[in-house]
Amino acid sequence: MADRLSDTPAVQRIILEAAQAARQTGTSTSAMTHAWVFTGPPGSGRSVAALCLAAALVCEASDLEHLGTSEAAHKVFHDSHTDVVHVVPEELSIGVDRVRGIIRDAAKMPTVAPWRVLIMEDADRLTESAANTLLKTVEEPPERTVIILCAPSIDPEDFSVTLRSRCRHVYVPTPSRAEITRILVEEEGASHADAELAAAASARHIGRARRLVRSPEAQQRRAQILGLAELINHGDQAFRTVTAIVKAVQKETEESYAQANAEEIQKLKDALGMGAKGKGAHKALRGATGQIRDLEKQHKKQHTRRVRDVLDLALFDLAGLYRDALMLKTGANVELTHPDFEGLAREIAEGTDASRIVACVDAVRTCREQLGQNVTPAVAMDAMVGRIRIASGVR
Repeated sequence: MADRLSDTPAVQRIILEAAQAARQTGTSTSAMTHAWVFTGPPGSGRSVAALCLAAALVCEASDLEHLGTSEAAHKVFHDSHTDVVHVVPEELSIGVDRVRGIIRDAAKMPTVAPWRVLIMEDADRLTESAANTLLKTVEEPPERTVIILCAPSIDPEDFSVTLRSRCRHVYVPTPSRAEITRILVEEEGASHADAELAAAASARHIGRARRLVRSPEAQQRRAQILGLAELINHGDQAFRTVTAIVKAVQKETEESYAQANAEEIQKLKDALGMGAKGKGAHKALRGATGQIRDLEKQHKKQHTRRVRDVLDLALFDLAGLYRDALMLKTGANVELTHPDFEGLAREIAEGTDASRIVACVDAVRTCREQLGQNVTPAVAMDAMVGRIRIASGVR
């Protein structure tokens, strides 16, 4: 566990103190509490830190030096511990119905560990009514339950103010490039050169960096979106490229989850007795149709979020390229986000002035905001290309 937190000694100290307090008293103290909120920039590892706290609380090691080395701790990191519930929402928002299920999980007593731990990622996606529903459980959780919420920040735009007031806040800073490079080399088996590039290109986003060294598709999409900046001056090629990117992301996302969605629907049909015959079966099936339709709607919402998340990462890459161009234009002595595309960034810098480059960054930012406002991806991306062309002075 120490390796997972080696770049964040302050977070490691907080978790060790909490684990020690939990072992000594089993009750809330200044070091150990029942409700936590872990915040940090995307990719900072806030969910990893939350898992480390969960592992520390259920770990069977008798001394703190070996904390996180037991079988129970290893199960936590592999999402297989019976007393640790790890909620990773896939919907655009977390509604009341989902929260009620989480509350039921939180109310259960631990079975094999001294604590039952519930981790909710992306708690910033809680709707206002869902946050209010969760509030009482966070205020007065069961005696042996610990609730850990993860969010980008405790800003009212990201996280419920009332929930914040009931939780202990732990900030998880973005890891250094050197630390991400180490993780990719040791845990992913990447070459040092590939690991360094992924650490830089991901803007120190751990999950993104892992995908870049694991997935040829992610590498190809990154090259494609960065190449878009070169196509801005080539007629309609930029528009064709973003259309191709959107279609590819939608197709890949749909295909990736098609089997899992079909299995989930079939499982629901089996549970509802679809296919049954005899007295009362017809009436039961009428009610089952509505439940299946609701599940299909949920799948569509999940698909929308997944597409949006992939496109948002691609746009983040593109913004990084224009940022590099701006740094080169102004002569700033900083590391580039995309060192392997320095030539293109320098070409942009030499071909226009700083204000136009800033306008290009703003065009990408606007597109990201529009995707978050449910603007159709193809429309938002086309509009972005148009804005970049105007900002670049293309006629």
